[in-house]
Amino acid sequence: MTVATLTHDDDAELGRYGYRQQFVRSLRHFESFAVAFSFISITTGIFTTFAFVLTAGGPRGIWTWPIVIVGQTLVALVYGALAARVPLSGYSYQWASRLANVHVGWWLGWMSFAFLSIVTVSVDYGLVQVAFQPLIGQAYTPTSAALETLVVLALQAVLIIASTRATTRVNNAAVATEVIGIVGLTVLLIVVAAIRGLGHWSNLGSTGIVSPVGYYSWLGPFMLATLLGAYTIVGFESASNLAEETFEPHKTVPRAMVRAVVLSGVVGMAFLIALVYSIDNIPAVSHSAAPVALIVHDVLGGFIQKIFLIFVCVSIFACGMVIMVTNGRLIWSMSRDKRLPGYQLWRQVPRATGGPTWATILAAVLGALITLVLRTHTSALVTLFTASTIMPALLYASTVLLYIFTARRHRAIAGHFSLGRWEIPVIAGALIWLAYELIVLIGPSQFRDAQYYVLGALGVGLVIYIGQWILEPGAMRVEEGAHGAEALTDTAAPAAGGPPAGQ
Repeated sequence: MTVATLTHDDDAELGRYGYRQQFVRSLRHFESFAVAFSFISITTGIFTTFAFVLTAGGPRGIWTWPIVIVGQTLVALVYGALAARVPLSGYSYQWASRLANVHVGWWLGWMSFAFLSIVTVSVDYGLVQVAFQPLIGQAYTPTSAALETLVVLALQAVLIIASTRATTRVNNAAVATEVIGIVGLTVLLIVVAAIRGLGHWSNLGSTGIVSPVGYYSWLGPFMLATLLGAYTIVGFESASNLAEETFEPHKTVPRAMVRAVVLSGVVGMAFLIALVYSIDNIPAVSHSAAPVALIVHDVLGGFIQKIFLIFVCVSIFACGMVIMVTNGRLIWSMSRDKRLPGYQLWRQVPRATGGPTWATILAAVLGALITLVLRTHTSALVTLFTASTIMPALLYASTVLLYIFTARRHRAIAGHFSLGRWEIPVIAGALIWLAYELIVLIGPSQFRDAQYYVLGALGVGLVIYIGQWILEPGAMRVEEGAHGAEALTDTAAPAAGGPPAGQ
């Protein structure tokens, strides 16, 4: 009886925004948290970028991790306040469109779309290069990694389209195994390394193969090492993109985002300490393409390494899957407002229990195209991860500014998540952190390829933005939700309990 009441109230609120329910609400507190936690995926981030921090900042670079956690927690709090006020799929697109105007909303939506498109590939490519191929003993080549990434993209798309419940269950299981696996591995590494005499606490202060000269200088090794956390602690906002499938989203989603960042930070820091402590030969590990796998093999042996790699493959697969889910929901959200070319196709939801079919296929196909373009790029993984860090940093900064100039004018609703008296220090801290992160990402010349991707994505966005103004001038002027009812005329009926817009 309680579930029915919650569903009706949540769906009635959706109707007030001009839409009617198209998906079954199936996400509660743990499922919402699992979406955010799986997108962050400390296993994915650490496993695929630990090599970068060893070569850029040395083992000592892991101490930049807490800085990132504090900064991203502040950003998550701002996102939580916005998610509570506008609990709709499409997150930044919807927030900016309703709190500012259509144009700001479209551009934040496009930036989110560009970010999600590239990060899907970066995660799935990382799965193949640093986990799956070492697991089966296959030698890495850009072509083999690209072809196997295409297979992963296809499997994720099929699962998402087939069933939201199945997708959620796979993700829940992956989150549980990730937490248990990482915590267990952390303890094992420290204990076994200590017993075998392979552990060295002095590693925690070592610069490794990085010169200690100018370590803390402007854009020096310390600042570059910050990218270990910046690469990893992103995507917590994915929980808000499934707001229309979540019970009591104005409470559930903000808590899910903040908890995901904090837990990822605590567990990730412990794992990083265990990894660095367990390094017996810093130069050898620093020059390895898969240093985490090498450390586990050296300390625990080949059998445990294989088991660990299986856990890693599951975790990274779930991470990529959740990212594709998020991108599909964003494409669908913008399309129901006629804001993307081909919206007639992307907005279709054949079944309320599955993902938006054509929007998900579009997300997968775009990922495949990016993969094929980079198939001969030997440093593709670093380029992909850097690009997929610049985009969210820009998006986070834009969204925090949006909160300052628009959302603060609106009074929070009683019982909903809000920043309260901590609003000013949270915003100030978030802006300081994001400015620092953008300096690190935009300053060094070694990130030019990733920066060119960002500029290219914005250039393509400009072309599509102009095209939409020409083809759909009415849709680019009206308030959001005006097309809500019309957009459903060629799609599935709303889920049970979901009133049509306007009723």
